[in-house]
Amino acid sequence: MFKKILFGLTLSVSVLFADGFTLVSDDLSGQLTNDQVFNGFGCSGKNISPALSWKNAPKGTKSFAITMYDKDAPTGSGWWHWVVFDIPTNVTSLPKNSGDVLENLMPKGAIQSVTDFGKSGYGGACPPVGHGAHQYVITIYALDVDTLGLDANAKAALVGFMLNAHTLSKASVIAYYGR
Repeated sequence: MFKKILFGLTLSVSVLFADGFTLVSDDLSGQLTNDQVFNGFGCSGKNISPALSWKNAPKGTKSFAITMYDKDAPTGSGWWHWVVFDIPTNVTSLPKNSGDVLENLMPKGAIQSVTDFGKSGYGGACPPVGHGAHQYVITIYALDVDTLGLDANAKAALVGFMLNAHTLSKASVIAYYGR
């Protein structure tokens, strides 16, 4: 009896999350290029965020958010490279370099908040020399709220907390970079 109930719960959870929500980027192919590398901290990249597109958001999605996170950063808590939220549901893509706050390429209403570089906008990869390849996870979140109620001064940990409280589904792409 217990096995049947457990199997039923597992199947229900699998069906719940099997919505086909997908994130892709034509700019990424497994390894970050000099375009996506930070310009600073000893790195000399172009600091250009990749173009992203997504499809099959679950029913009930009221907004989207995007993060880029490096769990391999030697900080004890990883490194947040990009934090964007309050992306309207009629948006299904971001153009290349939309993470540059001066370019104003984000859709109206979207907010780019503070990364671990201490400023808003995209901050590319820049792992320590000799630390090996780091894994950079870019994630799109389908959220059950129109807005997180935060502003551009919100720290990544607070945004992450709010994202986890309101996520209907999420999808990620992973790329690597080392120097």
